[in-house]
Amino acid sequence: MAFKGDNFKDRATAAAEARKKLAEKFKAMPKPDDPRIQQLAAERKAIAEAREARMAERAIAKAEEEARKAEEAKLRAVEEARAAEEARKRAIEERAKQLQIAAEQKAARDARYAARKARKK
Repeated sequence: MAFKGDNFKDRATAAAEARKKLAEKFKAMPKPDDPRIQQLAAERKAIAEAREARMAERAIAKAEEEARKAEEAKLRAVEEARAAEEARKRAIEERAKQLQIAAEQKAARDARYAARKARKK
């Protein structure tokens, strides 16, 4: 048995039927003024509005969080500056104390040296 291919008429008929079924499918679709379609559109709109409201709330919360972090960073910077100033003052005081002790030690050493010189004479 040999393969018998479709002839042109059969192919054209099949294509016409396919186009007719496709057209019927689109004609059977509900129109935009159908209450069911309007209800779906209203639900989609409500969902979109709720999403926008949530996004706005998140944006507000994010802005508040950034403001809080900026305030904390400012307070931390002030505290660090105060601590650095205190450390600098302590270092200056410690250095002054060391210089005073060194001067007293030098004066005591010089006095001992002078006393030793005076005894030798």
